[in-house]
Amino acid sequence: MKILTGNSNSELAEAIGAYLNMPLAKASVKTFSDKEVFVEIHENVRGEDVFLIQPTNYPANDHMMELLVCIDALRRASARRITAVLPYFGYARQDRKPGPRTPISAKLVANLITTAGADRVLTMDLHAGQIQGFFDIPTDNLYAMPVLVRDLKEKYAGREMTIVSPDVGGVVRARAYAKRMGAPIAIIDKRRERAGESEVMHIVGEVAGTHCVLVDDIVDSAGTLCNAAQALMDAGAKSVSAYVAHGVLSGPAYERINNGVMDELVITDSIRPTEEARNSKKIRAVTVAPLLAEAMNRIAHETSVSSLFD
Repeated sequence: MKILTGNSNSELAEAIGAYLNMPLAKASVKTFSDKEVFVEIHENVRGEDVFLIQPTNYPANDHMMELLVCIDALRRASARRITAVLPYFGYARQDRKPGPRTPISAKLVANLITTAGADRVLTMDLHAGQIQGFFDIPTDNLYAMPVLVRDLKEKYAGREMTIVSPDVGGVVRARAYAKRMGAPIAIIDKRRERAGESEVMHIVGEVAGTHCVLVDDIVDSAGTLCNAAQALMDAGAKSVSAYVAHGVLSGPAYERINNGVMDELVITDSIRPTEEARNSKKIRAVTVAPLLAEAMNRIAHETSVSSLFD
């Protein structure tokens, strides 16, 4: 078993290696002056079970090409099995045709990863579960929920709380959190006028006098979360925080969060936190390295991964 990483999130890869007591494989992943990706693996991987850790966050296209070129290099170096470990799977939000003459880019990316030579995919909190079916190779979709619920229990023990879904599509996720926390659920009913913008309409459920926790899979521009937090405070909530698996945090996200009514945004390190995230008093990252490391170890030893979903 060997662990290789690109440049997307080397800190997470190193934490996974430390958990498994296994140093990262020596390799060079760099670009030429015209931005072409070049990969060279500096140790023998012939016959090895190789795990390539590379989330495809911003800049998504650069990190995607690094992933594909690394897979090709490993295949040509005769690795026995290549597992693409994607803590964050970019393009996952393009999982269907929202209108005429539009692509299903998540399926295209799945095809690219498979064609490049990956034998297996390990990812976390896919935007839509059916994306697993886009791959023609075994795919494990882990959930950050056990890690986030553990943090929730430590912070909110003994306090009256309500789990809130920021939209109707996240009700199943919110219900799962609420079941583990033994808390009631509320739903934000919103209408999205155009991509990247949302308007809160009304709240389904009782939130007055409780500590509200918004749960979601991705926070990008943070417009939905911040609008939902304001609506909850207007409805009488004591406080509002958010627990989100993937902190994409693009555009005006930091300004909205820092100036908004949310007490705290908790994300995972599936995407490497930026300096703005590290310096923000309202953003905190928890690590999913042990979760991913345990899954990788079980895959390598051909044992069950299903218990990690609990």
